[in-house]
Amino acid sequence: MTGTPAALVDCHTHTLPRRWLDLAERYGDDRWPVRREVDACTAELLVGGRHFRTVPHTCWDAAARVERMDEAGVAAQWLSVTPVMFGYWAPPRQAAEMARHVNDGIAEMVRDAPGRFVGLATLPLGDTGLALEELERAVRELGLRGVEIGTNVAGRELDDPAFQPVFEAVAELDVPVFVHPWDVRTAARLTRYNAMYTIGMPMETAYAALALLQGGVLDAVPDLRVLLAHGAGALAWLLPRIDRGWTTWPGHRGGTSEPPGTTARRLWADSLAGDEANLRLVAGRVGWDHLVVGSDYPFPFGDERPGDLVLESRLDEAAKTKILSANAEALLAGTPLPGGVL
Repeated sequence: MTGTPAALVDCHTHTLPRRWLDLAERYGDDRWPVRREVDACTAELLVGGRHFRTVPHTCWDAAARVERMDEAGVAAQWLSVTPVMFGYWAPPRQAAEMARHVNDGIAEMVRDAPGRFVGLATLPLGDTGLALEELERAVRELGLRGVEIGTNVAGRELDDPAFQPVFEAVAELDVPVFVHPWDVRTAARLTRYNAMYTIGMPMETAYAALALLQGGVLDAVPDLRVLLAHGAGALAWLLPRIDRGWTTWPGHRGGTSEPPGTTARRLWADSLAGDEANLRLVAGRVGWDHLVVGSDYPFPFGDERPGDLVLESRLDEAAKTKILSANAEALLAGTPLPGGVL
């Protein structure tokens, strides 16, 4: 990847705790993920006793991860847990136990490689009080600098009133929210062609964005900064149709005072849009200053080399620089990245 700026920042990468908390064994519930070592560099995740995903040791080994980052020309990564660890379905105290463990692990990775990582916390969103407690601890005590949430919480949409206090607290702490698809509600229909990943997750992200836009969340919490995974999913293509519906059916506008396409300019998206045409479409909806690099590292359906889509595009150099690094600083509210990366 020639010409990579020294400050390339990847805002969409995943991690797992180095020390494994086996809640499946503790509570006799195999819905909790189990990790089994395959060899020195690979492990297998099991859910419900079945293979879920093979994961490399760079998910939890900070030194090995930094070595891969150096090879790819990545100066800093934002670390968010693999969504299978959310545990939104679980009893609240179990979910809170896992969230604490995950966040401690992310904070450990940040400490192990000063200046290379930004940690995003996970929260036990099934219980508002517990989520607020962990948010406060993760940001103020552990030094994590953002939050990752799923596109729904055990079937509840993001405009559910129970989540409003959490969004308000996130805004008060002045950290961003990264929204990642998971638990696609139409999963039973998406078994053919691995359509869960190709169609289901982009639609899931679009629906979560719709809840934030028309559900009035962004109106109610004007300082909330939201980053949507995978180029905002299917949202960019759908926004004109959503706006037309907003105009056609006033009785179904929800809690928003302006067309969703207007409010969408406040959202952020990562660069996992698929190709340059889609990247330009996303930029047209949210703005070039609201695009950041995302790779989905270390999983194979993401970008093999972070930032390549941007670097190899016909965008001008100023736009590339913003997407590759400068916009990430703005998403963190103007606070320089650790170690002066930005």
